Amino acid sequence: MKKINRSRLLGSFLIVLLSISAVFAQKRTAAKAKSKPIIFAVLNDGKTLEPIAFIEKGKLTATPGGDSEEKILTDFAGTFYKPKSTYHLIFGGADAGDVSVKSAAPKSDCGKNLAEASAQSEKAKLKGFVMALATDAAIKKGGTSVRRLPAPTERAEIEALVRAEFSRQKVASDALKNLRYHNLTALDVDNDGKAELVGSFWVETAPSERALLFLIADKTKSGKYAFGYSEFKALKKDEVMNGEISSVDEGIYNQLLLDVFDYDGDGVSEIFSFSQSFEGSGFNVYRRENGKWIKSFEGSNYHCAY
Repeated sequence: MKKINRSRLLGSFLIVLLSISAVFAQKRTAAKAKSKPIIFAVLNDGKTLEPIAFIEKGKLTATPGGDSEEKILTDFAGTFYKPKSTYHLIFGGADAGDVSVKSAAPKSDCGKNLAEASAQSEKAKLKGFVMALATDAAIKKGGTSVRRLPAPTERAEIEALVRAEFSRQKVASDALKNLRYHNLTALDVDNDGKAELVGSFWVETAPSERALLFLIADKTKSGKYAFGYSEFKALKKDEVMNGEISSVDEGIYNQLLLDVFDYDGDGVSEIFSFSQSFEGSGFNVYRRENGKWIKSFEGSNYHCAY
């Protein structure tokens, strides 16, 4: 009888020990994930958080997408989307306030890896195409915060460059008479007092066709602007998922500025952009190398099938 009781006692002890080990293993996993700083896009007038990337040893690595397994999404939400969790709001490359998590729904149909949030800032007026970043990474103090509309002379200079690039891409001159943009923003990525300009332009090349141009422009030694990076895209109606070319006019498929952030601490902020599609979001990050801008990271977050 005593041997049976000892066996049962030993079995119960092992079960308890395994349960405790599992709990600590889960805590260690969550702590490990939490120890990696993360960068979010702040969208929808400051009301939505969407993950872009983790920061690991000065590099960006992918976060889980909305098409990940349910447990992965649930664990992610439990770690990063706890109600009242607070992140730094990055606007103009500097700390400009806070973003607080309200709720998340990892089991929802189209928002599995999003969080409902609230942004508080005296400086950042988030609305429409004016978006921002959020992070729990350490923020370097002492840097200036620059994010403004371009001066008329800056705008005129950039528009001349945009027209020249569209012409180089065989866009008809008649189409260029009605040059349009989603945004054009002046920033200062390295605090040298010289503005870098980031813009998203488009023209109607035909009733059912559009041409898009995303650009990063730097001021050269001559005092004139030149493209450090540009990306041209032509779209036809049948390439737009909903069949409505006018969706492009509203910002679908074009790259739009989120903000800048020096995540690797080298003194030059990287430029983050956002592209909206009908099934999710795309994110690009650009870094300056040898006087030019290169795409250093591409990420995406699936929402749901259109």
